[in-house]
Parts: sequence; structure tokens; C-alpha cells
Amino acid sequence: MGKLQKKGEKGSATNYITRTQAVKKLQLTLPDFRKICILKGIYPHEPKKKRKLAKGSSAPKTFYYVKDIQYLAHEPLLQKFAETKVFVKKVKKALGRDELDTVQRVRDQKPQYTLDHIVKERYPNFADAIKDLDDALCLIFLFSTMPRQGKVQPGIINKCRILAVEFMHYVIAAKCVKKVFVSIKGIYFQVEIEGNDISWIIPHQFTTPPPSNIDFKVMLSFLELYTTVLGFVNFKLYSNLNLIYPPKALEDVFTEKSSIYYGDDIYRERLESLNIKLAEVQKLEEDEEIDEELLAGDQTLDDLVQSRKEEENFKNLFKDCKFFLSREVPREVLVLAIRSLGGEVSWSSDSSVASTYDETDPDITHQIVDRPSQSHQFLSRCYVQPQWIFDSINQRKLLPVDDYVAGCLLPPHLSPFVNTEGYIPPEQVELLDRNKTEEDGEEETKEELSAEDKRLAVMAMPKKRKALYNKMIHSNKKKASVVNKLKRKREELDEVREKKKAATES
Repeated sequence: MGKLQKKGEKGSATNYITRTQAVKKLQLTLPDFRKICILKGIYPHEPKKKRKLAKGSSAPKTFYYVKDIQYLAHEPLLQKFAETKVFVKKVKKALGRDELDTVQRVRDQKPQYTLDHIVKERYPNFADAIKDLDDALCLIFLFSTMPRQGKVQPGIINKCRILAVEFMHYVIAAKCVKKVFVSIKGIYFQVEIEGNDISWIIPHQFTTPPPSNIDFKVMLSFLELYTTVLGFVNFKLYSNLNLIYPPKALEDVFTEKSSIYYGDDIYRERLESLNIKLAEVQKLEEDEEIDEELLAGDQTLDDLVQSRKEEENFKNLFKDCKFFLSREVPREVLVLAIRSLGGEVSWSSDSSVASTYDETDPDITHQIVDRPSQSHQFLSRCYVQPQWIFDSINQRKLLPVDDYVAGCLLPPHLSPFVNTEGYIPPEQVELLDRNKTEEDGEEETKEELSAEDKRLAVMAMPKKRKALYNKMIHSNKKKASVVNKLKRKREELDEVREKKKAATES
């Protein structure tokens, strides 16, 4: 007779472990366990037979893979967490005895750790780090705008601000901006780095108190990892462009001011203004060659040269433009958008440092304003609203300024990130002109089949495929009803606008 097998000793039950068991096995507190899981990328999993694993209990439980917990057991950070726990006990004991000298001595011996080895484990290649950069940029830019007095330490906010400024300087130097969209949440930017599209959001420059219903400990754990990752990424990106890292102004190469970390407040403000040229590492000039591996499919060498020429023209979209920013416009995002596409920009020297020319400069071609009227105007320049910059970038060409002059009703600001399937606003049809021929070709192929041929094809389908086909037809009808509803709303809105316009003209 064989040995009696007990429940939970074989099968899928041995592949999972509850969070309570994992915390007890690793000898950690629950906050430290959450932190180590976030840093190492360990997440809970939902078993197929959850109630069976819980031995019939319906109480909510969190399960992890046993192999993941065994992987965490060999992490060197566990020792650092234990040392930190001992450090906190020593400080509390010394404070309780009012031994200030002992407190200072213990604090000087606070355990320190780095996340360099974790970054190397999770991102063995540079391309892996680039693909996972969206969330890192969103979180770092969010914390860089946090108030200095709050739940987040000022040192963390300063570090996020430094990393954000460094990344924006790279975007300007590489000229890699592709899309911009202004929403109520913030300003969305999309750039292309190493062939990957990176999108993130820059919050509006408003002072907002941190919400009280958010667990900042969890967010700070993610932030600790993301700041380390972005530090590595910034260094690599600067090296690829032969720029000095940390960033350094070109005119300060031979001065004692070495970087954004060690310079004074005025030097840091100049770097944060994004309006200075960065110093480069001396390099030998090399002839640019076209790699034959870049020719994909039926693409010829002439097509590749033409596409590169169009991309180069887009990178210098504002090359022949000279901008001046008024006080009321958002300066940082406009400087990032203008300078990343080859334009020159400045502002009043009274509002901030690093202005390169005054408002009276006769070479200024565009002045960005956000007021309905100006006290004085120069006839040699165009006064446009900030939306003209963003719409020109999204349409990859300089738009006419007549619809964007100061005080006029702006056209709809369309998002370049929206999926264009179904309803397309009339203003967005112009954005799709370059794909119009392909869409017309697809429509022609669809119209070739007659109604009789379709009916016969459906009759010849097996039952499973016919059911799937009916589901597709039902889904298409629902989408069509939504599109028709949006079209009716747009027609009603246009009628109201026409009535208001006729009333004002009369």
C-alpha cells in the first residue's frame, strides 16, 4: 500500500504561497515586503482554484508564486532592511534617554544602499529601459512639481526636478519631439528615442496640495526605482550625443561651475530655463552612411533618403522663426516644444533668467500671447496664441496664423493620440490626408464584392465561423450607432455656433 498523500503537499497547491506566509518567511514587515516586491518586480497572482488553496475559506487572500519568494530570499537588500530596523531602534532608544551625542553618532552610521544591481537585473539592455520609460517619466515629472512643504521630502523633489531638466535638455538636443497635446490633466509629449515612441505628461504649473487618500509610501517605492533608472538612461543618452553629463552650459566649460548639482542658484535657474546650449565632448567627424539593413521590404534607397529628408525638415520646423514669450504663457513647455524643433525663443529678463534678447528685437517673427488685447504691438511680427505651436507640431507644418491671432476663437485642439477609427471630426480630416490614398484603396476592395456574393459566402460558412461573423456584424452596428450619434451632436453644435455668429454680426 502506498504512502497516504496529504492535501497541500503536491500539485498546484505547492506553487503558491500567501502574503502572510511570505512575510513570515522573509522576516520582513508588510511595508518592507511591499517595497522589495516593487523594486524587484514581483507581483501577486490569482490561482485558478483559489478557494481550494485557501482550504475552503472565502476570506480574501493574496497569493504569490513560491519561486518568486525564493528569488527574493537571496536579495542583498534584505540585510540592509534588517540593519535599518536596528538603526531605528538605536535612535529611538537614544532619544528616549535624551543622549543627543549618541543620536548624532548613530545617525552618522545610517545604513545606505543603492539599486544599481536591481536596475541591471530588470533592464539588461538599454532598449529594455527605454521601453519602460513612460511610467518613470510621468511619475518623476509629477513629483518634480510637488510643493516643498508636504508629505514628500524636499531632497526627493529636487532630485526629480534635476532628472526632469536633464531629460528635457536631451529632448532639445536630439530634436526628437513628435506630438504634443494639451489636456486638463497636463501637457502630453511624445518623443522618439532609439526607434521607440515614449509618451509622458508634464503637469500644469499650478500649486496643488497633495491628496490625502493616496499611499505615498507605495509611490515613493516606485519613485526610488524610477529615479535610478532615469539616471542611467540620461547618462547613456547624453553619451550617445557626445554631451557632457551632468549637463553643463557651453559658456561655462572653463569656469568653476561644474554642473547642475554643484552650481549656485542662478546657474541652476539658467539650466532649468532650457534656453542654454550644452557643452559637448570633442569628437572626430565621421561621414554619415546609410545602413543597408534599414531598407525594409520594398523600400528603396531613394525612399529612405526622402523619408530622412522629410524627418530632417520636421526637426527644423521652427528654424526660421524667432519667438518671444509673454508673461502669461506657460514658458517651460513652450521652450521645450520650440527649441526641440530648431527655433529660437526668449522672454522678458524681468520675469526669469537666461533670456537671450529683448521684446524690442526687430528680428522677432512670432510673439506668443494669451491675452485678448495688447497695450502695444509691433507690425513686423505675428501675435499668436500658444495653441498654434502645438497644432503646427502635430500637423508637421507651419499652420496659417489667421486662426490663432490674439483674442480670436481658437479652432478645436485635436488629440494626435486618438484612434481615428469610426467618427472623425471635420478638423481632423486634414491630418489624415497623407493616408487618404491607402484608405481609398481599401474601400475600393471592399466595394468589389456584391451583396449576392456576400450572402453566398455567409451561407457556406461553418456554424462557428458564422457565429463569429454575426458577432462582428453586431459590433460594427454598435460602432456605427455611436458614430451617427456623434455626427448628430456635431451638427447641432455647428447650428448653435452659426446662430451665435449671425446674431453677433447683426
